Amino acid sequence: MPAERSGSDVSSVGFDSAWCATDLGEYRACRYTYEYYPYESLPPIDSTQFAGAFPWLGGTGEPLPEQSAKLDRLAKVLAAEGVTLPQDFVTFHTDSKLQYSLDEVSVTSCWTDISEPLPSPVEPGSFLVRFLRDQQDCVIWYLYLRPSGEAFVVHSSLDYEHEYAARRDGEETQTDLDDPEEQRAAILWCAPSFEEFAHRFWVENRLWHALHGNDRSGLEPRLRDYLRHYASPGEPT
Repeated sequence: MPAERSGSDVSSVGFDSAWCATDLGEYRACRYTYEYYPYESLPPIDSTQFAGAFPWLGGTGEPLPEQSAKLDRLAKVLAAEGVTLPQDFVTFHTDSKLQYSLDEVSVTSCWTDISEPLPSPVEPGSFLVRFLRDQQDCVIWYLYLRPSGEAFVVHSSLDYEHEYAARRDGEETQTDLDDPEEQRAAILWCAPSFEEFAHRFWVENRLWHALHGNDRSGLEPRLRDYLRHYASPGEPT
């Protein structure tokens, strides 16, 4: 059975934290395609609003039978390993309205790509599940699942599915999978739950479109509130 929702605090495994994203126009600069922003510098979000129903995306639609079957199989494989796939993740990726919401809003052509369970390279018994990747694999986002029931979002420049396959096939890997400290440095914590990650990702990409299109007229108050975090006192948003 999937857990009701994902969730964890930043100190769970000792990963460093950072939010990997692009600019917000004049409000937040970005030197390259992506920048690592200190997590504590981000606008605060009230986590109590995330109960797995995604009202900020207009709520849920119809379930997708094929996707539901795929996620059910994934959940069973993970359950056999002693970890739980969170319900907010399952709901999002099996729903006709929600499934590609992040792909559609992404300004850097990120796309949904759910992997099979991948062993954590830093903590025996925990697993990674890739769910979103940049089109050029500059950054890849994963669920991090622990036997304690904790589930949170991390990101890395490494495609761990490829790394494990390369090692299995006797090919050269980009990283030493047997060095837990090297791996701990390669993985960054970025959200305490899947829904909170999805919300921040969606908000920031919506803002990017509005700011670069010079049309803020359609921005909801909560998006303006998010942007106000970066504005100078008295600066309109």
